[in-house]
Amino acid sequence: MRGVFGRLNTRRAGSWFKRSVLVSMAILLPLGVSVTGPAGQASAAFNPDGFDFWVDSSMGPIKNRVFRAADGNTRRVVYALDGMRARPDLSGWEVDTEVVRELTKWNMNVVMPVGGPSSFYADWLGPSNFFGLGSSGSSGSAGLSSSGSGDSGSGLLSGSAGLGKSNTYKWETFLTQDLRYALRDRLGFNPNGNAVFGLSMGGSAALTLAAYHPDQFRYAGSYSGYLNISAPGMREALRVAMLDAGGFNIDAMAPPWGPQWLRMDPFVFAPRLKANNTRLWVSAGSALPSAKDGLSFNTFNAMGLEALALANTRAFQVRMLSLGANNATYDFPAVGVHNWTYWADEVYRMIPDMSANIG
Repeated sequence: MRGVFGRLNTRRAGSWFKRSVLVSMAILLPLGVSVTGPAGQASAAFNPDGFDFWVDSSMGPIKNRVFRAADGNTRRVVYALDGMRARPDLSGWEVDTEVVRELTKWNMNVVMPVGGPSSFYADWLGPSNFFGLGSSGSSGSAGLSSSGSGDSGSGLLSGSAGLGKSNTYKWETFLTQDLRYALRDRLGFNPNGNAVFGLSMGGSAALTLAAYHPDQFRYAGSYSGYLNISAPGMREALRVAMLDAGGFNIDAMAPPWGPQWLRMDPFVFAPRLKANNTRLWVSAGSALPSAKDGLSFNTFNAMGLEALALANTRAFQVRMLSLGANNATYDFPAVGVHNWTYWADEVYRMIPDMSANIG
């Protein structure tokens, strides 16, 4: 009997060890990387169906990409948010996926804000600097990515100037005031009852925007989002990620565990999402790759990132269930790592539900 129990304990210890390794990888590896291996390489790039839509803001003029609904309506509006390595010219959703073509076929107008690496689409407290000094290196934004969704340079050696460094990120204000009403006044878009979705950083931000602006966003989707940022170790993990994704200082965004930080934590503001009856679509992969992902550093990186996103997303699910909230669909595919292939697949699964709940 002792031998049987010994083998059981060994198996349990091995299982625990494997889970711990995955979580540790996620904390140590850069969270913002939009990782793809061969399976994630998309043929998508600049889409001529869209047009540039520039809007002034306190950060300066901000570029957005707009794609009109197939039927020409102006009622149904969807915002697509990028990840931590958002590049300055095009959204990753346009560069690395073809989801916009399907969204417009479903008669939804798609708005893609461009830029904002490491911003979490939040209103920051001040410009990102270190001890009063900007980071060194040439100006620019997000870092390298195997999917092409990064820009030249990474970490502290990139982005010494530009949005969020020479001025203060005010993305929440931009999305909920400047852009919202520019779309209304110049294109006739409905400013109310919209949808918002995003991946990773953008997934967390989508829930935040819906929680505090329920008149604008009645639907929100989060894919591989960090939905429990006050959990042990999360702030420091995000600190490392933001340093890597453009050399941004998390302390300029929000002090540790103060009101502004807690305001950004979906686990904390979950009661708002229930009270608003916001329709939610929340997903994360299993952190297990498929055969087409191949074995590479990118794949292992993507596994670690998704393991952390999965733990955060499961914690958020438990929080919502403890509140008795029944306004969310949760999707946890048996296979999926942190890359555009899986996020695009999730959009296709979500579209019918989103289409039924906006406009």
